[in-house]
Amino acid sequence: MTSIQHLYWRAGFGLSPAEWLMRKDWSIDQAIDQLFAEATNLSPVPLPGRLVRGRLNQLSCEEREALRDQQRQQLIQVNADWVRRMANPQPSALLERMTLFWHGHFACRSRGGHLAAQQINTIQQHALGNFRDLLLGIARDPAMIRYLNNQQNRKEQPNENFARELMELFTLGRGQYTEADIKAAARAFTGWSSNLQGGFVFRRVWHDYGQKTFFVKTGNWDGEDIIDMILEKPAAAEFITRKIYRYFVHPKVDEPRVQLLAKAFYQSNYDIAFLMRTIFSGDWFYSPENQGRKIKAPVELAVGMIKQLGLEFEQDIALLFLQRALGQQLFNPPNVAGWPGGKNWIDNASLMLRLNLAQSILAATQFDFRTKADLEDRQNNGQGRRLSAKANITALHQWLSSMPIQQQWTSLATYLLPTAPSVSTQLMDKYTSAKNPEERIVQMAIRLMSLPEYQLC
Repeated sequence: MTSIQHLYWRAGFGLSPAEWLMRKDWSIDQAIDQLFAEATNLSPVPLPGRLVRGRLNQLSCEEREALRDQQRQQLIQVNADWVRRMANPQPSALLERMTLFWHGHFACRSRGGHLAAQQINTIQQHALGNFRDLLLGIARDPAMIRYLNNQQNRKEQPNENFARELMELFTLGRGQYTEADIKAAARAFTGWSSNLQGGFVFRRVWHDYGQKTFFVKTGNWDGEDIIDMILEKPAAAEFITRKIYRYFVHPKVDEPRVQLLAKAFYQSNYDIAFLMRTIFSGDWFYSPENQGRKIKAPVELAVGMIKQLGLEFEQDIALLFLQRALGQQLFNPPNVAGWPGGKNWIDNASLMLRLNLAQSILAATQFDFRTKADLEDRQNNGQGRRLSAKANITALHQWLSSMPIQQQWTSLATYLLPTAPSVSTQLMDKYTSAKNPEERIVQMAIRLMSLPEYQLC
């Protein structure tokens, strides 16, 4: 993999054939400048219409079931639209990648499309901005408020869910706070709620205005004060930087380097763009030990294939089924800790699906990707799911067709794989029998994308 490929896979979702031809000879500085310049152009996700306009207890059973079905359909649409945005060259690749990272960091299960889209817009707005602003936006986000039950957080009976996860999973990690700090923080966030329309509401009569002791400081603290006192701790910068390093650089953390990056991040007053530019500009980021060491997350894999193969999914729900089968469904993390990532992306079932995915799409075969959840879902009646996607390899064909066959293999392998293939091009060529030039390119792509190396970036 070239340094340009490495950058665009980590700071985006790879490059389409047209983007690759345009940018493969760019300098790293030129590419970084382009990525960050594009990221200044926000492109909010359209919000689906609100479905709840009155109290749920006033609806009949049939009306509630119809409402739940509408919410599911909206969520499927928002999910599919976001996947397509990630693959679209028009929205900022870096901004979409950062939004996906924070979506996993602030893991939240959304039940409706409106709240899901609203949260994505909140994350996108601050994804490369100031971490305090992002954290405050999440604390006021109705989807997160409902997921962590902060709408139940009242002065008479504080709910500690959000306060606990704010420190344990979002900012500090275990060992940096006490149970007393959790109780004080929960009191500070009392009254942070949402209304039926899906907006943030501060309910004054629910808020605890009494004195609270948090991190050995006593005062009439509210939620913003708690966030500020958390971020005063250098441990918060270290926690965030370490997680960013694992996601964007290498699953195995270089602790001395993280400490240097975290110190700079803290001194920048939590400027996310500053931290990311520092990482992408470092010579060490492009060292061989950092390339091809990360297992692609399911969404990364799917978006990269859409870009590289010009994929079009005939139905939104096909994208949802694919995510479920691969083990990462947007807006539906396994728990508040999010997806564990790394080697956890691979098991016997998902590996076979991954290795056969290109064959299924490019050879236009029917691929049954039932999951355990499908088998147990009564609504599905145990039926398998069929992948309905079409590839458009016109761009690949135009690029490769004029080259000698051996050069086609080398060029396509460089484009698709992070490292040299584990089998020789001569051996792979032995199993590529098509005489038609376009069909030959299809078979070459299938062979290369079926290699274990394609699962890495």
